[in-house]
Amino acid sequence: MLEKLNLSDQQFVANPYSTYARLREEQPVCPVTQPNGLYGWMITRYDDAWSALADPRLSHDPRRGPADWRQAGRGMPLEDRSGLGTHLLTTDPPEHTRLRRLVASAFTPRRVERLRERVHEITDTLIGKIQPRGAAELIDDFAVPLAGTIISELIGIPEEDRARLHDWTASIVSGQDAAVTRQQALANLGDYLLDLITAKRSAPAEDLVSSVLTAHDETGKLTEQEALSLIFMLLVTGQESTVAFIGNGMLALLRHPDQLTLLRERPDLMAPTVEEILRYDGAAERVAWRFPTEPVQIGGTWLAPGDPLLIALAAADRDPARFADPDRFDITRSDGQPHVAFGRGIHYCPGAPLIRLEAPIALGALINRLPGLDLAVPYHQLSWRKSLTLRCLTKLPVTFTTAAT
Repeated sequence: MLEKLNLSDQQFVANPYSTYARLREEQPVCPVTQPNGLYGWMITRYDDAWSALADPRLSHDPRRGPADWRQAGRGMPLEDRSGLGTHLLTTDPPEHTRLRRLVASAFTPRRVERLRERVHEITDTLIGKIQPRGAAELIDDFAVPLAGTIISELIGIPEEDRARLHDWTASIVSGQDAAVTRQQALANLGDYLLDLITAKRSAPAEDLVSSVLTAHDETGKLTEQEALSLIFMLLVTGQESTVAFIGNGMLALLRHPDQLTLLRERPDLMAPTVEEILRYDGAAERVAWRFPTEPVQIGGTWLAPGDPLLIALAAADRDPARFADPDRFDITRSDGQPHVAFGRGIHYCPGAPLIRLEAPIALGALINRLPGLDLAVPYHQLSWRKSLTLRCLTKLPVTFTTAAT
């Protein structure tokens, strides 16, 4: 009898990798469920994930899912095409192609690169605030304000609004049982973004919202719902994914002091360190649902049209068939195999350049300006958000040596 995995089980959330290892061997296409009623299948092997990520027979449109599944996903923007849910993660070509083109025209590499100096400036300010204390909580004290400031400035959100927007996006992504909280957060964020879009139409500025709306004005193809959904997706993924990466990356380094020492001695290894963090414990644990448009065989299992499917990126990136000693964190790794932490194909994460810009600056400042950096609590006391897609610590308390010590 097939095991049905509860994706919200606390032990699994805290340490999914041992379960993923077993599933890759025994049940590479596994039935999964959540307390809210969502259900489906999940694949865990690298080769299956690599193929599925670019398989045109696997739709991203949740309207293709079964009726009871769609009802369970109501109000969750990754599972529902109503409200804020019409964006790059829930659309297929040609609709997806049009939306991605609009995002690409606004979210350019040049626009991201212009943020480099600002990332350094914010990082320096935040480090300066915690340096004298000898202790910090790196999620709320560092990762959240850094990621929130950068994505907010990129999008065009005033400084006075950023704290409450993070509260809303964290509630939406966390998958907590408090459905009312999530629903209220969605309503609040939707109202806020609608007001923001209205203001930017009247007075465009040098920001992402204005650029997206300008593209709409020129083509006449972007509806109000699409504009709202696109800004929502960029805000949520741009903030929460970066927060998750910084937390996961610092935790990996702190739990592997030999690698931390090596990185301090060889800063030229920062770029491969970022890639190894993405592979070893990336922010995107699973990608949003796919739905076969015809019978599809994956890993020896036949899926019927509409069967909801998750791709476990975190499991694929620790597949021993592709990565030597995959549970070893090694910043000098040279397997030559590409990780799938950002997905693949037409749905490759558009925010990847932003994380690759912020991550080296943030990690470098933390490990070099906070000597004696170490976890303030035992590893088993750390907790993780319950989320369908995101792997993110709730807190990361650390200690370090102050200049006066």
